[in-house]
Amino acid sequence: MPDRLSALDASFLYLEQPTTAMHVGTVMVFEPPHEGFDHAELVTLVAGRIAYAPRYRQRVRTVPGRLANPVWVDDEDFDVNYHVRRSALPSPGTQEQLADFVARVQSRRLDRARPLWEVYLVEGLQDGRFAIVTKTHQALVDGVHALDIAQVILEESPEPAELPVDTWRPAPEPTDAELLVGAVADVVRSPGTVLDTLRGGVADVRATGGRVFGQLGSLAQAAARTATRPAPTSPLNVDIGEQRRYAMVETSLDDHRAVRARHGRPGRDQLSVNDVVLATVAGALRTWLLGRGESVVPATVVRALVPVSVQGADGAAGGVAQAVSEVPGAEAGDPGDRLGGGARVGNRVAAFVVDLPVGEANPSVRLHQIAYAMRAHAEVGGAVGAQALVGLAGFAPPTLHSMGARVASAASRRLFNLIVTNVPGPQQPLYAGRAELLASYPVVPLAEGQALSIGLTSYRGRVCYGLNGDRDAMPDLELLGQCLVEALAELLETTR
Repeated sequence: MPDRLSALDASFLYLEQPTTAMHVGTVMVFEPPHEGFDHAELVTLVAGRIAYAPRYRQRVRTVPGRLANPVWVDDEDFDVNYHVRRSALPSPGTQEQLADFVARVQSRRLDRARPLWEVYLVEGLQDGRFAIVTKTHQALVDGVHALDIAQVILEESPEPAELPVDTWRPAPEPTDAELLVGAVADVVRSPGTVLDTLRGGVADVRATGGRVFGQLGSLAQAAARTATRPAPTSPLNVDIGEQRRYAMVETSLDDHRAVRARHGRPGRDQLSVNDVVLATVAGALRTWLLGRGESVVPATVVRALVPVSVQGADGAAGGVAQAVSEVPGAEAGDPGDRLGGGARVGNRVAAFVVDLPVGEANPSVRLHQIAYAMRAHAEVGGAVGAQALVGLAGFAPPTLHSMGARVASAASRRLFNLIVTNVPGPQQPLYAGRAELLASYPVVPLAEGQALSIGLTSYRGRVCYGLNGDRDAMPDLELLGQCLVEALAELLETTR
């Protein structure tokens, strides 16, 4: 019998709207090998490794009458060439042109009639480089165990890996009658769950969203510890459209570490790289708001949902499920699941709702205020547990996605202004075939009513920020990216 989507995974399909496409993305920039890298090689690479992620050859099939959640069925007409696409920038393609391409591609929803993923080879970048851009629906990556396609194609070595023999043959698609029989059988086994799906239409959305709200309770409790009032009014919270802007910013991980080392005092004021990241974001938002002519007073804050790991090992910017955070009190050496390319996934995740002090003019004071708030969360247990985050957000490697479905995102507007996700990657080189990965930028989707999301990935001494914004609400997104660079430089200046 085909696998049935969970209520949460199905909610990502039911609640998706043109303005809130529920897929995540990655932008990876590569240095080609001497012999070059082309579309045929990427197709071969994906086809040879897709056996590691069998869900990528399945599509969603609805049950007649919506008597049960949809099921995954093998795509009998699966065509890897449809999913692995080729594009090019006018040579020499700049980073701004690549960002424009990413914004256009990520604005479009995925085709529900096919497996819910796409990969683009983008040629023509400066210095002969190329990019691989991925799109994966959140219903496809089921939270903890399923791999993102970007991770499947990356390896630690440029030497060809021995691949398993692919014996996949599509199973015949079930008939409507078989789907109905399966739905009835599920009713007998779990009669309570079918009540959610019998309602259909808007009621179905509400019933599914109720589960999200149930998981949202622990997040609301964490928010209450941070502030009892709703999230501040902000130009970041507006009605958004279908089109996006995207910007990429690269900074130095050593600069973040230098700020942490200068301002942290062992045994007393312990700082994490994640604290420095948040202080950088706070400084950038301050400059951006002032540049817009917004009112910024000493008490002005921007509330951020900050997913962090509680694993605590040095060497990476603290972040979400993959993160090896430096949160005080974290346990060192907590094992994770191995991903393609040697990255580690930890499952000890917490989410903090933090008021970023954008009204504070002194960068050192901003940093210590944020560090204090993060320590306070850790000490009083103001965190959402890992399983609650999985249930709420359906998060999956390589980033924590936006906070789930439209129902939850409507609540998120009242709880926080934006999401800042931080996913450390390995510090050793990774390869797609023989092409060396130079940088990796996340594309975090927008929740309803939120005009900006910030994701970042650390890799080989770099911290790569990906800024995803609504096209109309964020015409100055590139300026905000430049503000990030300036805010980090301002923090670094305090170390001299």
